[in-house]
Amino acid sequence: MTTHPAISRRAFLHGSGVSLALPFLEAMMPRVSSAAGATPPKRMVFACASLGIYGPSLYPKETGRDYSLTPYLDVLKEHRDDFTLFSGVSHPDQAGADGHTSQMTWLTSAKGPGLGGFRNTISVDQLVAEKIGHETRYPSLVLSTAGQTSQSYTRSGVMVQAQSKPSQVFARLFLDGTPGEMQAQMRKLKEGRSIMDTVQEEAKRLERRVGGADREKLDEYYTSVREMEERLLKAEAWVQKPKPKVDARPPADVQNESDLIARMRLLFDLIPLALQTDSTRAITVLVQGRNDVPPVQGVTIDHHNLSHHGQDPMKIEQLQRIEREEFGAYRDLLAALKAKKEGGGSLLDSTMVLFGSNLGNANSHDWHNLPLLLAGGGFKHGQHVAYDAKNNQPMCNLFVSMLQRMGVEAGSFGSSTGTLTWG
Repeated sequence: MTTHPAISRRAFLHGSGVSLALPFLEAMMPRVSSAAGATPPKRMVFACASLGIYGPSLYPKETGRDYSLTPYLDVLKEHRDDFTLFSGVSHPDQAGADGHTSQMTWLTSAKGPGLGGFRNTISVDQLVAEKIGHETRYPSLVLSTAGQTSQSYTRSGVMVQAQSKPSQVFARLFLDGTPGEMQAQMRKLKEGRSIMDTVQEEAKRLERRVGGADREKLDEYYTSVREMEERLLKAEAWVQKPKPKVDARPPADVQNESDLIARMRLLFDLIPLALQTDSTRAITVLVQGRNDVPPVQGVTIDHHNLSHHGQDPMKIEQLQRIEREEFGAYRDLLAALKAKKEGGGSLLDSTMVLFGSNLGNANSHDWHNLPLLLAGGGFKHGQHVAYDAKNNQPMCNLFVSMLQRMGVEAGSFGSSTGTLTWG
């Protein structure tokens, strides 16, 4: 029987203008441990909906495991045992320059955001980037559905600029070489030729070196890359299509970048690929609400206006339509992570995915009682964990628990007073 040395965890398939990172394979582990099942690295993902989440549609009256499904939790019902819903959690002292400045501190907990003399502190993802970022191709991946604004901050309080174009993120993950080679590869993609065509011969040689389980995983991964290419091309083609002409005057606040849900979904589609290839272990996504009308069926009022619904039933109904779509994107991200197998489990088992908002009640700009759902990561899930609504637990206690699960030595972070434990 022919044996081969273990494949490097940093192995790539190379081609002209292409550098395709490999997923986590058993063949990347020493022979002595692969039989018992390789242990994949821990990862963390943070996704924040900046215009809040309508609490009455999210929170059940019951706590514990036997809670009734609410409209938003019904969207996630197939993953009920994969996530924990928290209530009674927030950062202290978040009254800032205006009602939305708590967006700046969702991952840091710095007090008084935007006030005179304010200086932000390091965000939890950037602490991870500092501690273990050297182990991956990219210390972190900072994404946003609109512009370069992010919630990620360095130790000196400088915001890390976000990437908002999925095609550029895809290129960063999979394209390499000179500018000319990368441009040529992008042209090939637009002509329908996959990255996999470029690295086909090297991929075949790799498959001869690995076992059956790894070959299945590689085939699944290659398929995911092709599907991502197709989604990006479809999105680009849609942008280039001429808009239909109508007699009615369009609302002044509708802009070309108003499709919040489509941009959210494309960025979420990239997350499993980035994690599966161990390109990074810390990802943040700012789901940036805007002053325009997202193209969601039945929605005619701009998103920001809807978040300040003033208890108007018509506005609440339209807001719920948008937020159900956001929860649908979260559901599909969890499904994609669960579908990818590694180390005897799934990618979700090794990935903590926190989804929530910096506003507990966007209608009144209230930063208490933040909506938070934590999925995956090996925690014991399947319940609604409620803390005191008037004396909230520090959200940084949850961050400390997550950091420790990542293997980062952290006795404290930000405004923490300990850890958040449940089970």
